[in-house]
Amino acid sequence: MLHKIINLTVRDVRFPTSLEQHGSDAMHTDPDYSAAYVVLDTDSGLKGFGLTFTLGKGTEIVVCAIQSLAGLVVGKSLQEIVSNFRGFYRLLTSDGQMRWLGPEKGVIHLATAAVLNAVWDLWARAESKPLWKLLVDMDPKAVVSCIDFRYITDVLTEEEALDILMKAREDKQQREDQMLKEGYPAYNTSCAWLGYSDQQLKQLCTDALKDGWTKFKVKVGADLDDDIRRCRLIRQMIGPRNTLMIDANQRWDVAEAISWVSRLAEVKPLWIEEPTSPDDILGHAAISKALAPLGIGVATGEQCHNRVMFKQLLQVSALQFVQIDSCRLGSVNENLAVLLMAHKFKVPVCPHAGGVGLCELVQHLILFDYICVSANLSNRMCEYVDHLHEHFTSPVVIQNACYMPPKDPGYSCEMLESSVKKHQYPEGDVWKLQMKK
Repeated sequence: MLHKIINLTVRDVRFPTSLEQHGSDAMHTDPDYSAAYVVLDTDSGLKGFGLTFTLGKGTEIVVCAIQSLAGLVVGKSLQEIVSNFRGFYRLLTSDGQMRWLGPEKGVIHLATAAVLNAVWDLWARAESKPLWKLLVDMDPKAVVSCIDFRYITDVLTEEEALDILMKAREDKQQREDQMLKEGYPAYNTSCAWLGYSDQQLKQLCTDALKDGWTKFKVKVGADLDDDIRRCRLIRQMIGPRNTLMIDANQRWDVAEAISWVSRLAEVKPLWIEEPTSPDDILGHAAISKALAPLGIGVATGEQCHNRVMFKQLLQVSALQFVQIDSCRLGSVNENLAVLLMAHKFKVPVCPHAGGVGLCELVQHLILFDYICVSANLSNRMCEYVDHLHEHFTSPVVIQNACYMPPKDPGYSCEMLESSVKKHQYPEGDVWKLQMKK
């Protein structure tokens, strides 16, 4: 069937996570995990679901941007889109007037991600496969045809991308079987949000250790003495052999980042995440060079605008861990480009997933990365936060601190309609209650 898209709806869905300090960090002290939530209707009755992640205020702006893109989507058939997916990606990102709002960055790119995520979900559902399996089963040439190589051919050509995928076909089935049996390694961010009390932090760490977690991330950057105390506490809780990472969420200038993280070296963090402005490529490179003798890597990417910035971060050795985001970049299409570039530069990918629906989405991408690109689990793990999964029809499944591959068709980001109605802003019951307070 052609599955002609006949309608696009988008809703502003917000969860009041700030009330309990879930998601709090040095720069985002009161986040309300939110989404601009897209539904594509087709003439066949099949639907596609997609979203992009926000922190509350401003979600209405992303909703407007999505509505401005709707005319480029409605009226097209799924077959028409996927038969020239690169062309469709470029249609959305290179409209002669709307690209002025980016290009390929900011609100308009978040909107593009939401729309494309819904298209990918629709495609996977049409094929009756989870998204990761749709990608894994695709011919390498078909995968490459989904990627816009404009602006990155100086480091990755179509031919190189195809060669990477062809070489990874060896033992591919064994890796898929391994994932189905064991899952993809995850790390836990839910224990140590910056706004949590010591008592809460201790209890959450104790519970996580009992559940088999061995990799933990701590938010830092508000106060150095408090960071030293909290990181020592976490290290004491998890022991010397388990893995600890720290995340400043863009808090520092370059020199300050080097000095601050040097003081935290005693707790032996594997990486410092987002030490400075996400746009400062050379700043990240300077921090990376300065911290290398301490054995501390630099991780970034959750607010990296596009494949071009990732290209430059890789070119100047500014990061030791690539953190893709399923909603910041232009959906699966652009993330495929980053996965392939990271592989070429031999930098491990450890996706960002701190937000509503991000775990559900990005698990598909990292499964594809292992099975069809990297074939490597060394120093690789996917973030996990234990918030809001109950609002999805196909929530993530974690076993033994690993993501188990999704089985339901689609991209795993369909929300329960009851949850959408309850949390829609500002008319949902949850927000009516908050406004009364």
